[in-house]
Amino acid sequence: MKWTSAVSGLALGLGTGVAFGVALDNLAVGIALGIGVGIAFGAAFQKKGGGDGGDGG
Repeated sequence: MKWTSAVSGLALGLGTGVAFGVALDNLAVGIALGIGVGIAFGAAFQKKGGGDGGDGG
């Protein structure tokens, strides 16, 4: 899989979800929140960076 800004956003969101899961003492809920956050980050990064994983053009 090509590493794009959208994938970076999803990975960041999943990491955030694991942190939420540990903080809330419910990993499943945390990961669900993280996926939602990751999709939002991925969409935002893709709009900002052009969606091609390049230099922002």
